[in-house]
Amino acid sequence: MNPNTTALILVGFQNDYFAANGILRGVVEQPNRVDQVLANTLSLIRTHLDTGLTIIATPIVLEPEYRALANSVGILDTIKKSGAFKAGTPGADTIPELLALGDRITYVRGKVGFNAFSNTELDRTLRERGITHVWVAGMVTSLCIDSTGRAAYERGYSVSILSDCSSARTAGEQEFFCQNVFPLYAGVLKNEQASAALRSAAA
Repeated sequence: MNPNTTALILVGFQNDYFAANGILRGVVEQPNRVDQVLANTLSLIRTHLDTGLTIIATPIVLEPEYRALANSVGILDTIKKSGAFKAGTPGADTIPELLALGDRITYVRGKVGFNAFSNTELDRTLRERGITHVWVAGMVTSLCIDSTGRAAYERGYSVSILSDCSSARTAGEQEFFCQNVFPLYAGVLKNEQASAALRSAAA
């Protein structure tokens, strides 16, 4: 695993999930899990700020009329009814911890659903940088993380899901996806394992 051909894809690192007053923070039954995900992800990022690792944030930002969610069901309907990720609101903003890293983070915009490749330039951005392996981190494991990971695999990338840098709605759901779903198309790594793999490749 080479840092120059690896990308960390950050999904949903926005205030509506991660801020203390975030509209969707309650989606996760154990709120401290959200804080752990953030701490682990920031630790991983800071470890590799001076490497060739590509770091890409893929925020979901929706028009106030929620036209993209006209026929929504499930959590997308919850997003619409709660007013989450609405353009121009603090909840849709990227978390301050990422903004503080400036242009070290590449932003790929346009995401309006689960899959960070759909309606965005994510695939083109990865290919322009010669990326062959992607790490996926963020919210929510059973939806955006799974959808984005599968889409990456289907486009020919080698995929790793970062289990301690993502969260499902419940601990049981997280365990099920990491043990039974992700291994069907991806590796499952903790952030320290991912870092060790890059260090080993660079040695």
